Amino acid sequence: AAQERELVPGLTAPRHWQTRWSKADMNILIILGHPNPLSFNHAIAKTAEAALLERGHSVVLHDLYLEQFDPLLEADEIPQSASIPLGIAKQCRELQETDGVVIVHPNWWGQPPAILKGWLDRVVRPGIAYRFRENDGGEGIPLGLLKARAAVVFNTSNTTPEREKRTFGDPLETLWRNCVFGLCGVDVFYRRTFGIVVTSTESQRKQWLDEVKETMDRFFPKEPEKAA
Repeated sequence: AAQERELVPGLTAPRHWQTRWSKADMNILIILGHPNPLSFNHAIAKTAEAALLERGHSVVLHDLYLEQFDPLLEADEIPQSASIPLGIAKQCRELQETDGVVIVHPNWWGQPPAILKGWLDRVVRPGIAYRFRENDGGEGIPLGLLKARAAVVFNTSNTTPEREKRTFGDPLETLWRNCVFGLCGVDVFYRRTFGIVVTSTESQRKQWLDEVKETMDRFFPKEPEKAA
C-alpha cells in the first residue's frame, strides 16, 4: 500500500502532525538500535530516559527494532525537495527541534546496526540536519543546521578499547563525532563504550548504568529555576 507522504523541503516544511515534546526544560531525542529487548543497550536507553525525565526534561525514545523502522532509502526520497513518508517527516521534525540527542547501539563490525544506518540515511537529511551554501552543487563543505546543544553516544562492545583503537582505528568515533554530529553543527559531543559486556558482572553493569545517569546530568542538566 502507498504511504501517505509530506513535502519536507527543510525548515519551512508544513506541519501536519505534532511532535510529542511537552513544555519542559529540554527536549531530548533518544535513538536505540538493538534487536533484543533484554540487551544491555535497552537498559542503557531506559536508564538515560528515566534520568532525563527525573530532571524535568521531555524525552522521545525511538526503539527502531520495536517500531520496525524501515531502513531502506528509496531513490525518489534522496532529493532535498522530495516528498517523504509522514513517519519519516515526523522524525525529521523531532531531530530539528531537539535540544539534545542520545544514540545507543552495539559495535557491530565497527559500525552501527543496519537499521540505525538506515535511520541516518532517511532522517539526517539535507535541509533538516545540514545544507550546502548557495550555488554549491554539493561538492563543498556542508553547514550544520541542528540546534541540539549536545550529542551523546553510548556503545557496547566485546573488544578491549586498546585493540579497538590499535587494530581497527575506532571507526565509530570518526563516524559519530566527525561524519554525523560535527557535520550537522553539534559541537558538544561525548561517546562512551561499555565493555567487555559478554564477561561483565551484574555489579559492573550497575556501575555502568550509574555512569549513564551521571552523563545525562552532565550534558543535560536541570535548568535553574527562574526568579519570579
